[in-house]
Amino acid sequence: MREFFGFGGYARTPEGYMSWQHILFVTLLITVAIALAVILGRRNRPRPLPVRNRVLIVAAIAIDALELFKIVLLCFRSHDAMNWLYNLPLFLCSIQLIALPLAAFSRGRIKDAALDFVSIFGVLGMVLGTYGAGQNYAAYPVLSFDNVVSGITHSISGFAALYILISGMASLKKRNISITFAILIGFCCAAYIADLLIPYNYMFLMRGDGTPYDIVYNAVGGSPVLYPLCVVALFLLYIAVFYLIVFALKQKKSTTERQPAMK
Repeated sequence: MREFFGFGGYARTPEGYMSWQHILFVTLLITVAIALAVILGRRNRPRPLPVRNRVLIVAAIAIDALELFKIVLLCFRSHDAMNWLYNLPLFLCSIQLIALPLAAFSRGRIKDAALDFVSIFGVLGMVLGTYGAGQNYAAYPVLSFDNVVSGITHSISGFAALYILISGMASLKKRNISITFAILIGFCCAAYIADLLIPYNYMFLMRGDGTPYDIVYNAVGGSPVLYPLCVVALFLLYIAVFYLIVFALKQKKSTTERQPAMK
């Protein structure tokens, strides 16, 4: 247990990013997340909203409790009470620590916008935070506290997104687009300020750190201006494409339903 939690540092050599151990571990996590989302989403789809919302409440409590436990343990492990500065919820995946509770506990338009935000970024965060987490799996053994907690929290994000979509809780209305953009831009600004003050690399706005963001970083030659702008632009583009696909599918479904049945 001492080795699993990393007290005194990990004695084991990391298996490595994209090793078969890494791929197997995160694939198992994602498979469980998808299976639970499909099973619970299909079962609860015809049920009232309060019943469907209970699953999100459990997911929101679980993801925040795990993250809080991780921050406390990392501060204790490092013997540095200020270690929390390097574990703020300012990564793209970490936004779910706030968005998911909002989706579970709020009401009205805020709830709709939070549900949409989780739906849009949950699966992307799950994939990037598991298969794309080169900074973690290159530094720590696969079965270590750092990677296990990270894998579970990212999988919860993906689970919540799929559950919201499958259970029919996502509104994905045009009026929520501006709120979705505002949430993301607000977090990017907060992350960038934190990166300059601490300094750190929240939202990977400073560098790629072995993640797929390295492609963008190398493409702009590591420019401290162009790189963060390109990363934010990619986030916004992803939101726009997601909404465009949803609207196209809705339009196609509406057109199909209006067409008279063939005799």
